[in-house]
Amino acid sequence: MGVEEEFLLVDPVSRALRADAEKVVAEAVGELGGRVGPELTRYQVETRTDPHTSLADLADQIRATRRTLARAAARRGVRVVSSGTPVTAPAGPPPLTDDPRYARSAALFRALDDEQIACACHIHVGVPDLATALGVSNHLRPWIPALIALSANSPFWAGRDTGYASWRTTTWGRWPVAGPPPYFESTAHFEDLVGGFLGTGAVMDPGGLYWDVRPSHHLPTLEFRAADATGTADDTVLIAGLVRALAATALRAVEAHEPAPRPAPELLRAACWRAARDGLAGELVDPVTGRLTPALPYVDGLLAHVGPALGRGGDADLVHGAWAHLRRHGGRADAQRAAYRRRGNPDDVVDHLIDLTALPDVP
Repeated sequence: MGVEEEFLLVDPVSRALRADAEKVVAEAVGELGGRVGPELTRYQVETRTDPHTSLADLADQIRATRRTLARAAARRGVRVVSSGTPVTAPAGPPPLTDDPRYARSAALFRALDDEQIACACHIHVGVPDLATALGVSNHLRPWIPALIALSANSPFWAGRDTGYASWRTTTWGRWPVAGPPPYFESTAHFEDLVGGFLGTGAVMDPGGLYWDVRPSHHLPTLEFRAADATGTADDTVLIAGLVRALAATALRAVEAHEPAPRPAPELLRAACWRAARDGLAGELVDPVTGRLTPALPYVDGLLAHVGPALGRGGDADLVHGAWAHLRRHGGRADAQRAAYRRRGNPDDVVDHLIDLTALPDVP
């Protein structure tokens, strides 16, 4: 498995976004090499881990990478923030990274790109082939709402509380091919869909399939894309561990020819909306039964579902420890709101996120 994390760059005095991605990447590349790069806008940078089989080793690299990036940014006079959306953002289109693909995207999708100053955490898990990836995806679909709630970390946009725990999830849902993936009947079904999207211009290329779970177009992996950029490295480790355990559990079901649950796509979409709105503080819709369940015991059920896989992978202690912390203290969207309530000042939210992103030892 491997992880991609996206970060925002902010000014430490004004707390406004800074379009300094090129400078920060140039500063960090000496230590991180190809594991750091630009993103869609010049307000963002992305880091990538190496492939790992050990969750503990992955955790060490995530923590070290965050510290390295934060120090590199500080040397360039900016700070790094891990949040699904910026707390404040200027009006109008953001400055795009100088890349032909991003210019094409702006020309094709127009104002959809204007609010894509959004950051996610993407988890890749290795799969042997496309057929297996699609079978695992089918089994993962019902758990997408729980993982959205678990990772929700984007309540603010343009200086105001949106009322959503994950506003990033909501903004991404406007793209033509986004949200929960379809149930795939076969590889031919998948390829026919992708061909149709390409033929109609709904996506520029296979990289524009923005489903919450998708086969990677350039790696032998299944990519989970539903998580907001997480508050801490431990949050990222929690999501990575759960996604790998879900994939491992699903793989056993695929190999045993067990049918995947097939929630109605309309109900699954509604369940994702509810999870994005309320996060861990509310109730989740079980997309299979349609019933509402308090989020915390629902996530407990997710951990029970993948318990055997966590045990086989040696990941149980790390995952249960990170979940216990979130369960006790509340989700990251709630923490952002608590920072705001202290003085009613969005600057305090930015400072909270700066401190949280690169803990424990970055000045």
